Amino acid sequence: MISTHNIAEEKSLPQIATAPESNSRLADGIEVGLLTGCQDRPYACGLAMALAAKGLQLEVVGSDEVDSPELHVTSNLRFVNLRGRLSQYDPIATKLSKLAVYYLRLVRYVAASNSKILHILWNNKFESFDRTFLMLYYKLCGKKISLTAHNVNQAKRDSKDSFLNRFTLRIQYRLSDHIFVHTRRMKTELCQDFGVADKAVTVIRHPINNAFPDTDLTPNDAKKLLGLRNDERTILFLGRLRPYKGIEHLVAAFQQLLTGQRNCRLVVAGAPNKGDESYLDELQRMANRELSQGQVLLRAEFIPDNEMEVYLKAADVLVLPYKDIFQSGVLFLAYSFGLPVVATDVGSFREEIIEGKTGFICRPDDPTDLAATLKKYFSSDLYKNLCTRRGEIKDYANSVHSWSAVAELTRNAYVEMMGKALS
Repeated sequence: MISTHNIAEEKSLPQIATAPESNSRLADGIEVGLLTGCQDRPYACGLAMALAAKGLQLEVVGSDEVDSPELHVTSNLRFVNLRGRLSQYDPIATKLSKLAVYYLRLVRYVAASNSKILHILWNNKFESFDRTFLMLYYKLCGKKISLTAHNVNQAKRDSKDSFLNRFTLRIQYRLSDHIFVHTRRMKTELCQDFGVADKAVTVIRHPINNAFPDTDLTPNDAKKLLGLRNDERTILFLGRLRPYKGIEHLVAAFQQLLTGQRNCRLVVAGAPNKGDESYLDELQRMANRELSQGQVLLRAEFIPDNEMEVYLKAADVLVLPYKDIFQSGVLFLAYSFGLPVVATDVGSFREEIIEGKTGFICRPDDPTDLAATLKKYFSSDLYKNLCTRRGEIKDYANSVHSWSAVAELTRNAYVEMMGKALS
């Protein structure tokens, strides 16, 4: 079995911050407005339900995209829908109108809300406005602000950095009373590049993604639903199709893999970002022969929540061939379904993947090494005993990446913020 104790021994890593007992006197009655930015429903719902279970009074601010049944059945949790649904197919005028109404409602909500703490999970569409004018408005309303920085500087990662981007990021980080990040590397960048105080940043493990249905569907049945044979070794890429994710290296590695193992299939599932359509064309050109022969299944489209299970159970391994990243929620989504992961040695992947037990690490920007690592995986005990290893990976993820631990650390930060306000 995989255990937290064994992992600590094998990896010899310093521990991520653990959650001490919080000050219950100050924790009682803390009211928080959770600003979701109208996106990332799995993260928003997971954190909201875990914080509510800790006894906090919560208002989850979002839209139809974030709404979920569990947000309406907890007595100390209220869902505030400020935007309704914003479709990519709406005319530009309609989109702008809905966004304007959203921002007006958000301003009114903050002014009227009893929540002393605003926790920003994501900014909305107009990043520069959210980082500057909205932040200043929150402070003028007397709010304490906590922020989850999923990416310290996303534009830098995407090679789109600018003076304006760094300037507005610096303002948002400086105006935040506390910031949560998922890796030590992110904390280091925050402190060194943006001048954030060390004590104002908490590193929390990325929580498991358990927001998608997990039924009694079997891997064999899932393969049939995708038109795959049971004996085909299925390699999966899941997520938005973006250049920094290095999918072209995965396609090249798969082509090398086919020279010795013809019973392999590659499934690439996810929608391209607006503006990245040429990247999809490049992937299609690269895999033209394999696509025509059916060895590559390319689903360049949004994958609905109720179909995630099919892909994750049909796959024998998830591959994250990223060129650059801090952390990826897809890794923990795979773990929640017991799926091993092969990932490049970027960001904190090496910290989160236990060689031979939950997956393998390979060199970035190196299709040959990725192909060799996939061969290593398919000859390993991890793959040969995948039926039993899936359960072990699930147990490991639930113990090390629990929402409860994330909520406890988050609540403790709230207590400290309110303690300073009350002293």
